[in-house]
Formats: sequence, structure tokens, C-alpha cells
Amino acid sequence: MTDATRDQLVARMRPFGTTIFAEMSALAVRTGSVNLGQGFPDTDGPAAMLDAAAAAIHGGRNQYPPGPGVPELRAAVSAHQKAFWGLDYDPDGEIIVTAGATEAIAASILALCEAGDEVVCFEPYYDSYAASIALAGAVRRPVTLRAHAGGYGFDPAELRAAFGPRTRLVLLNSPHNPTGKVFTPDELAQIAALCEEFDAVAVTDEVYEHLVFTDADAPHMPIASLPGMRARTLQISSAGKTFSCTGWKIGWICGPRDLVSAALRVKQFLTFVNAGPLQPAVAVALDSPPSYYEAFRDDLQRKRDRLCEGLTAAGFAVLRSEGTYFVTADITPLGGTDGVDFCLALPERCGVVAVPTQVFYDDATAGRHIVRFAFCKRDEVIEEAITRLARL
Repeated sequence: MTDATRDQLVARMRPFGTTIFAEMSALAVRTGSVNLGQGFPDTDGPAAMLDAAAAAIHGGRNQYPPGPGVPELRAAVSAHQKAFWGLDYDPDGEIIVTAGATEAIAASILALCEAGDEVVCFEPYYDSYAASIALAGAVRRPVTLRAHAGGYGFDPAELRAAFGPRTRLVLLNSPHNPTGKVFTPDELAQIAALCEEFDAVAVTDEVYEHLVFTDADAPHMPIASLPGMRARTLQISSAGKTFSCTGWKIGWICGPRDLVSAALRVKQFLTFVNAGPLQPAVAVALDSPPSYYEAFRDDLQRKRDRLCEGLTAAGFAVLRSEGTYFVTADITPLGGTDGVDFCLALPERCGVVAVPTQVFYDDATAGRHIVRFAFCKRDEVIEEAITRLARL
């Protein structure tokens, strides 16, 4: 981008360049490295889902779907929320389908935040959060998740200090990317109490809801299930992570009718609608038996354990991952002091790509020595990465 072109960009978006995921994936291609940076699987989802998509494409479902999403997908999301989390959402008015969770988050923030409103979020945070807050003209108030021997945690005093009279919403991601943290019932109760006290809305990114490992301190618990929180929560998830179809971009928002209606008003002017023939296929996937979700989790947990073994053997100090596709590791034992420099040099050193987490912090010092690896890859890819990492 030339300087003249950059000058045309609105000031609030100038800090946001190409995402770190695109940069590191391009680096992997350029250097022939094993890409453990970007969190996408290298296998396809359930055969029944893929077959349903092909049938829908050949069956004439290729035009605009209904604005809120096709009825069978909204019904499937409603049944899923009830079966897994005990939450009742009316598919006609309390659920909308979005272009992935990324659009769902953006639509929710743009719909609910006026310029100058404040958004409490936990850092490190997925990079689209900061961009969506900036687009709304809102102000982010980060609460730092700090690494320790058992994983990651936050200071309750710092959480309370982040709230104030301009707090409009809390953006919560659990299971959490990039740390792999699963927020405990006690932590969720603290957040819920502050939402009540400051009359704030919770926007929750739960795309890894089915990827909480069996050795986590707590199972996944939607904050919407806590007393008083359903009425002030927009719960977001998607098909991409659970069904290994990240390129389909099928997400959804569940919540009370007034909040969902507000998000839909914005969503219709972002993408209008999306992925008509893929929506009924995701409805098929959501109807998978419990054994699918359990096998999916167990397979990823096995891959996590294998990669952690390899990272430890290579000299990293591995931090505990309770869920998601990711594990983070401290580069200090390998002499690393800056995650960006470390990750840029890693392809040349051993032919592996990771992602520096410091780019997801406002307090970059908190994450400068930590990098993230994705283990949502085929076994042979993970083994090749471990072999290469051993060169360190």
C-alpha cells in the first residue's frame, strides 16, 4: 500500500494492517515450512455434511436465503443450544445466521456501541475484536490474562477496574483463543455480577464450545446460562471449528429478541445473506450424535498432547491448554526475548511457522515471550513439525 493510499484510510483503522495469520501463512508458503500458525484444519468435516451441501447445490438452493438464515439451520441451532447447554432460543426471532463468528462479533459491536462507549475484553484477544471495536468508534478496556504455571488467569481487581459508567459490553471468548483457557464458573460469575452492576451486555465468542479437553479444570459453561444473564447476552458460535469447515463461514447469534434484532439490522448491511446451500448442510452436521462431538474432542486432545511433548523436548516451556486448537509456549528457555522476531526467524531455523501472541495484547510485554502453535492438523504434519522443531 502506498503512502498516498494509506492517507485515504480513516484514522481509526490505520493501526490495522494485514492480519498476523495471513502474514505467517504467506511466510509458510514462501519458505516451505510446516504451518502451525493459522488455525485451520487440513481435513474435511463429516461426510454427511459434505453430501448435504452437494445435494443443496444441485437441488437449486443457490439463491438468496432468508435474511435471518434458513429455517432448518435456525431450528438446528435452537435444538443444539437446548441439548448441550439447556438454553431455549426461539428460532424465529432469537437466532440469526451470520458469515462466520467474525461477522457476528462485528455486527453485535456495531449494533450496540455508540462512539465513546467502552468494551471490556480479555487480552490476548483475537485480532478482529480490536478492529470491530475501532470500527464502532468505541474504546476497548483490556483485562490481561497472565501466564503462570497452571495456564492463564486474571486479577479480579483489574477486571473491576475495567468497568465504568461508559461500559456498554463485555466481549468474552471461552474457550479462549490464543491461550486455550477455559473460564471457570467462579470467573464467569465475577463477570456476570459486573455486567449486572454496570448494566452491560455480554457478547460471547464460543466457537470452541465443543473443544474443552477432559483434563480442563471446568467444562464449558455459557455465561448466558447464569442467573439473569440470558436477557443480556448475545451468544455466538459457528460451524467452522466444530465441523472442520472454516472456509464455509457459517456462524450464528443467539440471544433475546431485542438484542438479536439489533444485530440483524447491522448484519443485513454487511453481507446481507451468505452461503445459501451450505446452511442446510450445517443443519445436518449439528444433528450429529453425541459420539461425534466426543470423538472430535478426543482426537484433538491426543494431537495436543503429542505436540506438547514435541515442544517440551525442543526446549519450549509449554503452557497448559484446556481447549481450542492451540497451545502456547514460552520461548525464554530457548533464548528468545521477542515473539515476533522469534517467529520470523523460526522458518529459517527449523522450517516451522508459529504465531507471536504479543500482537494480541495492548500490554505487549505480557505476551512478548509467548508464541502460539496450532495442532488441528493431520498426524503426519504434527510429526514432521516435531522432527523439525528438534533442530532447535
